[in-house]
Amino acid sequence: MPEKTFDLIVIGGGPGGYVAAIRAAQLGLSTACVDENEQLGGTCLRVGCIPSKALLESSEKLHEARHALAVHGVQVGDVSFSLAVMMERKRKIVEQLSGGVKQLFKSNGVTRLQGRGKLIGPGQVQVDGPEATQEISATRILLATGSAPAPLAGVELDGDRIGASAEALRYDEVPRRLVVIGAGYIGLEMGSVWNRLGSEVIVLEALDRILPGMDAELARLAHRIFEKQGLRFHLGARVKSARVDGQTCRVEVEGGEPIECDRVLLAIGRVPVTKKLGLEDAGVETDDRGHIVVDDAFRTTAADVYAIGDCIRGPKLAHKASHEGLACVENIVGGRGHVNYDAIPGVVYTHPEIASVGKTEEQLKDAGVTYNKGMFPFAASGRAMSLGDTEGRVKVLADKETDRLLGVHILGPRAGDLIAEAGAAIEFGASAEDLGHVCHAHPTLAESLGEAALGALGMAVHMANRKR
Repeated sequence: MPEKTFDLIVIGGGPGGYVAAIRAAQLGLSTACVDENEQLGGTCLRVGCIPSKALLESSEKLHEARHALAVHGVQVGDVSFSLAVMMERKRKIVEQLSGGVKQLFKSNGVTRLQGRGKLIGPGQVQVDGPEATQEISATRILLATGSAPAPLAGVELDGDRIGASAEALRYDEVPRRLVVIGAGYIGLEMGSVWNRLGSEVIVLEALDRILPGMDAELARLAHRIFEKQGLRFHLGARVKSARVDGQTCRVEVEGGEPIECDRVLLAIGRVPVTKKLGLEDAGVETDDRGHIVVDDAFRTTAADVYAIGDCIRGPKLAHKASHEGLACVENIVGGRGHVNYDAIPGVVYTHPEIASVGKTEEQLKDAGVTYNKGMFPFAASGRAMSLGDTEGRVKVLADKETDRLLGVHILGPRAGDLIAEAGAAIEFGASAEDLGHVCHAHPTLAESLGEAALGALGMAVHMANRKR
């Protein structure tokens, strides 16, 4: 018989699972969270979003000192860096945030159980812990098991010289040459880190563009900027194999010469973690890609079993998982939890940053939606000029008939922060005119968002208006 009984068991302690567990406890449910890792926070906090942003910031500081301060009259001379100090700073940030989640569990009354969770019967979960196995039960179970790096046939991962993002976050020395397979979020972010620190970075992408799924116009501009920064791209490059060969790594590409390098980063996307969870025996269906099938309330095909985050459909983003966790739990207790998937932003934390929310121009064209487009370059922004950071632009897409905002895409300084206003506008059904008439403080980067919105109406003030 199960040793402990709860109202809700959450399997997975990442940004979806731990947020759901805390909200459930706040709403009065006795809640347990099962996670096999010693540190809470999931991939995002431990070996993903947080540590990568720490290294991105450290490497950007180095780049700024070497290349961007002289124009401000700041003379710094020769600049060196300590990779060990950067890595230690990253470790401390992860440790502090993970400890914060642990404390939040304690203060909210969430029971934390370390071990791998598995469904073994209606309302029953087996927890295989580091020292013992136990069975627990609950009225409801929420699966928040996340995702893992997608494999690629022929690429032999050794957990060191040929690895995924987790390995690229802990190199003990700067690779002389790094091959990155995949030009998406992770590949470009980690490629940028090691490029700034001195690696020759070669990015191999099977498609004919970088950043698949993001706005193509801004992706093309970003491609040119990254090339100027030193990243080398091979588009339409299909990798046949990658393996360690003596003292080097050898990457074979269809129709091309083999590439030798010190390390290889495989970053072609992520796949749901749904194996060895007892799903089939429990009656939980998955789709052809391994995602758990859920309805609009996050209910699976098994009674009283729910799922959120990377293990279900949709973009694999930490904030999407957290949002779903809140909505799911609020629905369980009779609330009105809801996720507007058209208002979920995505951010690439390169320099310049790239941020997007809503529909891309390509999606609108494919759907036959007529739209107006407004653009505003950061080169025309007084604040961007004062920062010395003028590359990129803001792009606003609005319905041609109703003027309702459909999508906003930003390439430029602090785009990840600026996109929040656009997300709020889309969430509440605002029009381009609404956004354009918001009084933005001057001088700020946010003014560029307002100008682009007015540009969609042919009413921009600080640049020539074009026919739409």
